[in-house]
Amino acid sequence: MRQWTAGLLIGVVATTLIVGYPQVWAQKPTNFGERSSASDSLVALSFDLGEGRQQVTVVDPKTRVLAVYHIDRATGALTLRSVRQTHWDLQMDEFNSGSPTPREIRALAERR
Repeated sequence: MRQWTAGLLIGVVATTLIVGYPQVWAQKPTNFGERSSASDSLVALSFDLGEGRQQVTVVDPKTRVLAVYHIDRATGALTLRSVRQTHWDLQMDEFNSGSPTPREIRALAERR
């Protein structure tokens, strides 16, 4: 359950970054009030999986590609777990959602 929750959280954050935030300022040295316009910078999200493992998710906002790596802290081994281009995922209205679905909510709102 903990890993599922962590994966869901990382997925939501990554999707939010890809869709909603064209510029990322984390870990970028800037002067106060000065911002760069490098919207194609990679974004890295890290999460402790416990048991000596860490998960790093790398997001490329320019190509909308998401890559997930697992790192074994004891050995330093880096394993690519998955890569996905999210363009078509983000075109769906709903997937694996419970009731009420977005379509049902829209129909209720349109009746008012």
